Amino acid sequence: MQFAKRLEKIPPYLFAEINRKRNELVAKGVDIINMAVGDPDKPTPEWIIQVMHEAVDDASTHNYPPYQGTQEFREAAAKWMQCRFGVAGLDPNTEIVSSIGSKEAIHNTFLAFVEAGDYTLIPDPGYPVYRTSTIFAGGECFPMPLKAENNFLPDLSAIPQEVAHKAKLLWINYPNNPTGALATLEFFEELVAFCKRYDILLCHDHAYSEMAYDGYKPPSVLQVAGAKDVAIEFHSLSKSYNMTGWRIGFVAGNAIGIKGLAQVKTNVDSGVFKAIQACAIAAYSHSSDAELQTVISVYQNRRDIIVEGLQSLGWPLQPPKATLYVWTPVPPGYSSTEFAALLLDKCGILVPPGNGYGAAGEGFFRIALTIPDERLREAIQRMRDAGIRYG
Repeated sequence: MQFAKRLEKIPPYLFAEINRKRNELVAKGVDIINMAVGDPDKPTPEWIIQVMHEAVDDASTHNYPPYQGTQEFREAAAKWMQCRFGVAGLDPNTEIVSSIGSKEAIHNTFLAFVEAGDYTLIPDPGYPVYRTSTIFAGGECFPMPLKAENNFLPDLSAIPQEVAHKAKLLWINYPNNPTGALATLEFFEELVAFCKRYDILLCHDHAYSEMAYDGYKPPSVLQVAGAKDVAIEFHSLSKSYNMTGWRIGFVAGNAIGIKGLAQVKTNVDSGVFKAIQACAIAAYSHSSDAELQTVISVYQNRRDIIVEGLQSLGWPLQPPKATLYVWTPVPPGYSSTEFAALLLDKCGILVPPGNGYGAAGEGFFRIALTIPDERLREAIQRMRDAGIRYG
């Protein structure tokens, strides 16, 4: 029995490997502070749980859902896009499709549009699925380095014309995982123009659209005039409503992009449980800014604990304005992997090295703000006790 050769090109998924290491150490009795995975530690809001109870009791939710999502869910998503971003006129029938979270839809977009000989333009560092899904689809990645000196935005002028002409997809993710970087509507305009010039589908992974601090509101790429000609945008309830395990989201935008994704999905999944879609409808239709701010304030406070704690140890950090992460430089003299190993060995702190997100992530590590405040403070104290400082 032999694996498909494509698996030889794909390393173990970064977070699966992190969990393996964590489980090994826990089995040995090590008290691990896990700051590796962006999985919210707070429960889903109680009022959403109550909607779920009612929906499960309704026998009409127990059969197969529509592949593209219920009409009510797609209409709620379209209304939310208009209320949140001012993006009006999205057709629920042709420009929105439900998704099983974002990861599934991201992967299936590659299967819909990429084949042998095609390039995908992906951020580096970036969500590992962009690269592995390119491989699954038989394409070739062209990494777009995200550098601190360019505010972690890709340099479109550095993409060779011969690559751009063969590219099918260009992926962006702002607010950005793992760097926490932001993008402006002006930069989105540049991306839309670039993708129109080369007939590329622009894919915006907007998983952190609501996880922003200090009054900042991240924009949608679909706010750009003409963006719907070339762009689709991926949304998820996972982070905003502490619903990572529920697996529910949607993709909106260009009708051809939605049609291609939907065609793959009808052949590989059977949609999202209708009771979960009912909960998502309630979240998009009835939640308030005050409720969302309650969630955001938890992470903003944790951000401040980590940033101020690392600053006290010499780290040159500014607090990020979005995401659940702090993208942190490793001290001089260490590689990303070496420093992540040092934190694990000396402090029992688990973080992913920056190069796990791509070669351009070297020199950084990522801290997830998804553990309680007291554990974050303990992590800083463990570093102080171990004599770990920046420089």
